[in-house]
Amino acid sequence: MKWSEWDRNLKVRLIGEWCFGLFFWMFFPFMAIYFSDTLGKTAAGALLVLSQLLAVAANLVGGYLADTFGRKKMMVISALLQSLAFVVFAVANSPWLESPLLTFLAFTVVSVMGSFYYPASSAMVADIVPEEKQNSVFAIFYTAMNINVVIGPIIGAYFFFHYRFELLLASVVVNFAVTWVLYHFVRETLPPKPAVEKEQSISWSTFAVQQVKNYSVIFKDRVFFLFVVSGILVAQTFTQMDLLLAVYIKEMVQTQTFLHFTINGEKLFSWIIAENGFIVALFTVYVTKLTDRLNERVIFILSSITYGVAMIIFGNTVSVWGMVIAMGIFTLAEIMVVGIQNSFVAKLAPEHMRGQYFAAATLRWSIGRTIAPIAIPMTAWVGYTWTFYSIVALAFLSAFLYHVMFKLFYQKRTEQLNQIVNG
Repeated sequence: MKWSEWDRNLKVRLIGEWCFGLFFWMFFPFMAIYFSDTLGKTAAGALLVLSQLLAVAANLVGGYLADTFGRKKMMVISALLQSLAFVVFAVANSPWLESPLLTFLAFTVVSVMGSFYYPASSAMVADIVPEEKQNSVFAIFYTAMNINVVIGPIIGAYFFFHYRFELLLASVVVNFAVTWVLYHFVRETLPPKPAVEKEQSISWSTFAVQQVKNYSVIFKDRVFFLFVVSGILVAQTFTQMDLLLAVYIKEMVQTQTFLHFTINGEKLFSWIIAENGFIVALFTVYVTKLTDRLNERVIFILSSITYGVAMIIFGNTVSVWGMVIAMGIFTLAEIMVVGIQNSFVAKLAPEHMRGQYFAAATLRWSIGRTIAPIAIPMTAWVGYTWTFYSIVALAFLSAFLYHVMFKLFYQKRTEQLNQIVNG
């Protein structure tokens, strides 16, 4: 879909959300380091888990709010509250006040507002763009995000640790500016509801009960249940990129020379985050085409094993080259499954339950992200070595469960084919 064919909503949002993302990635990868240094690893892990729990809850109702109150309204409200949270964020890291707890509160509000914002953002694309062109539009938004993943941490590695107040002050200005632009230049795209549906509005308590019932589908389909559980386990590897890996590299990597550059742990961490985003942005499409030639079972299992191998290397090296190689392997595991995960969910889902299946499938990331911060206090309890190997064990267990899942999946398909043949 050519740029000239894009709706103004999409053009405004692409630029505005790129600005959001750029400043977000200037500080987000370093928050685990900040909380570990200021509050201790145990407290940091507990607070980050709490933050993710709140973000998960916000994500579960974000789509409902967008469908009920409108895409633009939820985006503007979320952006405005996020901007106000950045004000608190900046004040809590100003020359007049240093408050880690206030920083945590502001960081949590920013995360929660993002969970409210993006369901409305995605729904707006579906409202405006024809179905056959949606993939290309989503791909451009995804590429823009990964550009931020590349350059944000590189810039943030300097400003976050040396000019944090100024960085957050700039974030305040940019966030308010983008909020103003969204309010004035984006139109509402919520489709009109049928009269019957308007009359059948439900209470919050009824909505909550319905959501619980919808997600209970994971306990009824054994193949899908294993898919979600395996996803939660392997999520303990890739969610550590801004958690365990951030703290480990900052504490364990000594200042060293690399290609005539003097690099410390903080700078190295920003480099490998940028490496991850760079590889994802450049090679996802190419690797997806290669993996299309392989069996799905092989891809899922190989991805989990590759994640485990990357974590073994991370936990046994403090050299720049070792970290760069480990991140390359880590990112390969990530992009191997990008293209097939949703298509596999579509295969599992009965036609009349696809919405429920896709909604429940997101639990892989939300639950995985909620559990992941436990790795930070684990380093204080059992040390880095056992923490890394615990995560490796979960990745390998995920590979085994994928093996079991596909065995059940093939059995189920064989039974269905036999029923059709025997009529």
